[in-house]
Amino acid sequence: MASQRDIRRRIVSVKNIKQITRAMQFVAASKLKRAQDATLAARPYSEKLDEVLADLAAVLTGDDHPLLADRATGKRLIVLITTDRPLSGPLNTNIVRFVARDIVDTPGELGVITVGRKGRDAMRRTHVPLEAHFVTFGDRPTFADVLPLARLVTDDFLAGTSGRVDIVYSHWVSTLVQRPTLVTILPVQPAADTEGIPGNQFIFEPSASAVLEQLLPRYVATRIFQAVLEAKASEESSRMVAMKNATENAEELIEDLTLSYNKVRQANITREMIEIASGANAR
Repeated sequence: MASQRDIRRRIVSVKNIKQITRAMQFVAASKLKRAQDATLAARPYSEKLDEVLADLAAVLTGDDHPLLADRATGKRLIVLITTDRPLSGPLNTNIVRFVARDIVDTPGELGVITVGRKGRDAMRRTHVPLEAHFVTFGDRPTFADVLPLARLVTDDFLAGTSGRVDIVYSHWVSTLVQRPTLVTILPVQPAADTEGIPGNQFIFEPSASAVLEQLLPRYVATRIFQAVLEAKASEESSRMVAMKNATENAEELIEDLTLSYNKVRQANITREMIEIASGANAR
């Protein structure tokens, strides 16, 4: 059985850990509010842009712009967004398992661009070919931060190196729910329901190609930026919950150790009293 001193040391250690996890919980909570607001504010624009491009892709072809071309050749390119930092609960594990399962279910030539160290390390361990790696974009990602990544995947698609570009990230649903999600961003997917789309009644000024030349690259960057915002909100949510659970577990452990300490202390007091009584009787 552990001595009183050993148990007391363990209690002090667990209390120190509890202070750290509680502080990290509060920090994640403050960051979550900012990340959540940014994510929710960007969603309407991103969703409307998706809707407009899906309608255009339903009535236009790759002849109007190469980013609309549905190619049968070229490898599949996956943009995988994870975190750089640990202590975010099962977030990274879930998304790595999700993308690994998708890679197995969809065989073929493949390349991966990772955003975040956790995804890069996981892909290296499984020997998936890495095309490029980006560090995460900080606590306050901006639209300008994702432009190099958007330009890279766009140029890759235009050059014919890749025939399809998917992005995998954690979609923020709520503080307790973050859902791994895969979205195809290139080629632009046509709307599933084409009823009501005006077709050749669209009027482009000066021309369809000129409008798409400006619109499509921005669409790619916006789609990636939204995924980065969703991933950031998911990271802070998962970290806050993980640190909250760690704090509660530390409190339970302190209670158990305190109970053990009191039992050992009581046993020592009883033993000492028996020894004193035995010594007095011996005289």
